[in-house]
Amino acid sequence: MKSTKTATPLDLSKLKVLPLAERHSLTTADQILIDPTTVAKPCSEQNTDRIKECASKIRAARDRGASVMLIYGAHLLRNGAALILEQMMANNWLTHLATNGAGTIHDWEYAWFGASTESVEMNVSNGTFGTWDETATNIHRAIMAGALDGLGYGCALGKMIHEDGVTLPTQQQLKDAIVAEPAHPLTAARADLLRTMIQQQWPEGRIAVDHRWKQASIIAQAYRHNIPVTVHPGIGYDIISNHPVFCGGAIGRAAEWDFKLFGGAVDQLDGGVVLSVGSAIMGPQVFEKSASCVNNLRLQGGRSVVHDHSIYVVDLQDGGGWDWTQGEPPKTNAAYYLRFCKSYSRMGGAMHYLQCDNAAFIHNLFQELNSR
Repeated sequence: MKSTKTATPLDLSKLKVLPLAERHSLTTADQILIDPTTVAKPCSEQNTDRIKECASKIRAARDRGASVMLIYGAHLLRNGAALILEQMMANNWLTHLATNGAGTIHDWEYAWFGASTESVEMNVSNGTFGTWDETATNIHRAIMAGALDGLGYGCALGKMIHEDGVTLPTQQQLKDAIVAEPAHPLTAARADLLRTMIQQQWPEGRIAVDHRWKQASIIAQAYRHNIPVTVHPGIGYDIISNHPVFCGGAIGRAAEWDFKLFGGAVDQLDGGVVLSVGSAIMGPQVFEKSASCVNNLRLQGGRSVVHDHSIYVVDLQDGGGWDWTQGEPPKTNAAYYLRFCKSYSRMGGAMHYLQCDNAAFIHNLFQELNSR
């Protein structure tokens, strides 16, 4: 019998990382940002009717104090919707935002560097894709510092951008806390930070990180308006893995807290609205697990499951040519395999699908909400 050669794990501590200044960035914050007061791109007549209906549902939800959740993919940010979303938050139309890891990476890069995105094909081939020092370093700093205050990924990163930096404890303070209370819930977070401070030679105390394009950050504006943003990353999905600082424990811990916070928003969704905009995988996957957790706890407490909510799913695909208001199609129909439609159609309430540019949808929705 031939022996099977076992793969050897990569030693990421040997990765060569580069400053963002050496990257050819494909977009800049100043280029992409959409002025909320400009005329929105026109939508189809059907989508225009859906947007008016959606705006009416949001008004009713906010009148009754129900959640209005925006679950979005990175392209909504990259397509320039940050200023529009800031106005929606300022006007109390949104109560919870959720995004994936890519949504935070582009968000931070625009806020600090004023530019983001790179050629994946070109940079993977030469081994530089994602190996940008400042991006991985500062996002890890944010979530590791935030963990000591019980903050999840979204809140911790928003805080760092809004406050232009983080404050780290001394190594001795971390050691003393670990020794004094080894079973404390924060012991693992303290140990991760201590190890990283030693290995990466991070300084103690205040680390200033000046974010000159805060207006381009959805996460920072949410933090400023005290609106929760939860982040739902995948380990190995995001370029912050392409760096010696990569710590799956820190990312997972922050995402765990955010999943629980996401569930708190779902628990307030009776009569509310879910907007899933350009999130074909993360949105439906996280929502269905969270809704199950909420219903589990509700039923144990003698309450009804989440009900009377409306779900508006927006993406560029045609929805398989299926009328999703009629429920899901049979397995013999190719539309059955569109996860971003199928999962949401199973979540109770009324699900509507709009084939629409995501920034155009948000812009038109904002202007419809703002028209009264």
